[in-house]
Amino acid sequence: MNLSAQVARNTVIQIIGKTISAILGLLALAIMARYLREAGFGQYTTVMTFLSFFGIMADFGLTLITSQMISQPGAKQETLLNNLFSLRLISAVFFLGLAPLVVFFFPYEPVVKIGVAIAGLSFFFVALNQILVGFFQKNLTMAVVSAAEVISRAVLLAGIILTAFLNYGLLSIMAATVVSSAVSFVIHFWISRRYVKIKWQIDLAVWSEILKKSWPLGLTIFLNLIYLRADILILSLLKSQNEVGIYGATYKIIDVLTALPFMFAGLILPILSLAWAKRDHGQFNKVLQKSLDAMFILALPMIAGAQIVAMPLMILAAGDSFAAAGGVLKILILAIGFIFIGCLFAHAVIALDKQKNIIGAYAFTAATALIGYLIFIPLYSYQGAAWVTVYSELSIALSSLYVVKKYSHYRLNLKILYKASAASLIMAMIAYLLLNKLNLILTISLSGLVYFVCLYLFKGLTKEDLKIFIN
Repeated sequence: MNLSAQVARNTVIQIIGKTISAILGLLALAIMARYLREAGFGQYTTVMTFLSFFGIMADFGLTLITSQMISQPGAKQETLLNNLFSLRLISAVFFLGLAPLVVFFFPYEPVVKIGVAIAGLSFFFVALNQILVGFFQKNLTMAVVSAAEVISRAVLLAGIILTAFLNYGLLSIMAATVVSSAVSFVIHFWISRRYVKIKWQIDLAVWSEILKKSWPLGLTIFLNLIYLRADILILSLLKSQNEVGIYGATYKIIDVLTALPFMFAGLILPILSLAWAKRDHGQFNKVLQKSLDAMFILALPMIAGAQIVAMPLMILAAGDSFAAAGGVLKILILAIGFIFIGCLFAHAVIALDKQKNIIGAYAFTAATALIGYLIFIPLYSYQGAAWVTVYSELSIALSSLYVVKKYSHYRLNLKILYKASAASLIMAMIAYLLLNKLNLILTISLSGLVYFVCLYLFKGLTKEDLKIFIN
């Protein structure tokens, strides 16, 4: 099988795997939210958010540089993988081991503190897993990763169903997350041994090279986490767990939607990188513009449609007690639009090899967002947090665009923006008229069909565009 066929096969497998995983994740959300209600789901969200900060510190960019380093010409794959795995093991034990100790200095309920201690094991298995995922990415064997993700999501869903049926409470769900992550790790580790024997290895020269490459990415990811997740942490300290639950349920929907732009940008990155390496600026700009058009086409109907169906969508996803989350979704969906655009330009920055030039923008955004959270969350609770998140994503999108334009001389073309906006407006009107007359899923489906028909009639989408997109 040639390289193009391998890439295509792995792409299709990833799309199928992500779709199944998203469905399982939404089912898990529906059951867990209805069982735990607002306060319990708020406690769950607090536990997972608190641990995410320690998980990122344990990562320090190692995940992103794994496939890069083992893919370099002449790289000693087994030596690098062993050192990466050993370094990750030490960092995971250290930082995730700190979490149960640090959380006792926070004014959380005992169940949250115990939950952090239990779920920390889940983050430990995830941390080790990510190194192995990088190995499978490099060898274009993503069927393993997709299968492991689907199986682990199914295990988690089964654990949540069992917990709700037996009424075992939040800590039982935390234990289910540990089992789910452990299953995923075992699958990855067991299959990886067919290709390479992973063992303990410390080579300080190799570790030095790894850390030299990983620190800019690690710092950027940590700053990214501050403006993305500090809102939930501050909300959990200043407001009730009910409010955290409302906000956290909305974020679960957002997390599902953000998988799409990151997967798409990941597919485009090698094409942009190759074009830039060949100094083919015309091809670089063409691919980037077509990709931006695709982002506009996908993001704008989501933003417009959410203004109409947000509340019934959140009730469908999480239950009647989460109706207030619909108002939050109407705000956070704006952030999704900026994530679609910002994600694409952030990957273009990587293609240009200008990652260090964007660190200042991430630091500025993290600092100002943190100030914003501290000012607006006490005043406006989760709505204040949501608006600051929108600002954060807009700031990163504009900063990434600036860096790309500065170094590639890319010319922004917004023709598709206007056409997609007009089609989205018509779609929203149709959704408004159908909402109380038809089933929600049918309303969304018909409205989406109207959108693409209008976009085609407005010449915002042509047969040639579809061919380019498929290629």
